[in-house]
Amino acid sequence: MTEFPQVASMTGFARTQGELNGTAWIWELRSVNGRGLDVKLRLPSGLEALEFPLRDLAAKRLKRGNVSGTLTLKREQAAAIVPDMAALERIKDLAVELADNIPGALPPRAELLLALPGVMRSTGAQEESEEERVALHDAVREGFVQALEGLAESRSAEGRKLADIVGVNLREIALLHEAAGLEAAKQPELHRARLAAQLAELIGGTPNLPEERIAQEIALLATKSDVREELDRLAAHIEAARALLKEGVAVGRKLDFLMQEFNREANTLCSKSTSVPLTNIGLALKAAIEQLREQVQNIE
Repeated sequence: MTEFPQVASMTGFARTQGELNGTAWIWELRSVNGRGLDVKLRLPSGLEALEFPLRDLAAKRLKRGNVSGTLTLKREQAAAIVPDMAALERIKDLAVELADNIPGALPPRAELLLALPGVMRSTGAQEESEEERVALHDAVREGFVQALEGLAESRSAEGRKLADIVGVNLREIALLHEAAGLEAAKQPELHRARLAAQLAELIGGTPNLPEERIAQEIALLATKSDVREELDRLAAHIEAARALLKEGVAVGRKLDFLMQEFNREANTLCSKSTSVPLTNIGLALKAAIEQLREQVQNIE
């Protein structure tokens, strides 16, 4: 079982379908990462009025992500398209009359006349009643709700996989934090040895400065390179990240901001480091934090 079961991804896909009174419909919903929630729907002609209510439904179910939805309708009996002979005759007479009155004008062409609005009409399909139209809209809306639930489940499944990766990243950062603490504890002794070596090089032989003065210099160097505050804050950030991941609901933005704080502490640790091992740990921390940040950007 994953350590953070409530985490949801912003990536997912769902498909639902149904049929009512000879009309089949198919919903396909896809979502990818996004800074906020952006829902775009492609609806067949005649169903445009459903767009805003459906977008409101999506906003109540999802918090973040770029969501695209496509509705496809297919009717069992397609209407036949035939010319309206009365309308065609009127337009033909008018076109001939105009051609006769315009010097050099060509006679009207049949394919151009048939392309004019109102000349062709549909026939053979029973006209949809108001009750049937309302019933179809209700069925399509219910299908959208089902697809929305499927999309949420898909995002949750992706979130569980994502949570496992994030858990590994956090554990790696925690181990590096522990190693940094152990290495930082060695800093005063390293300062002492380094100061003694520098003094010996300058004055030759064993330095004869009072031990108290050497201790003062070491304390000054240790203060400048003290990373305990950075490590304490990093430990707090790790716990804060775990708490947010356990909460899991719409925490992506908060985690994204927290990653900036992770980076700040790692950068300061590297800048204060006076030893190669501590610097290497700081660089490893930065790399691990970047990997965590990439994963966090997928969280809803």
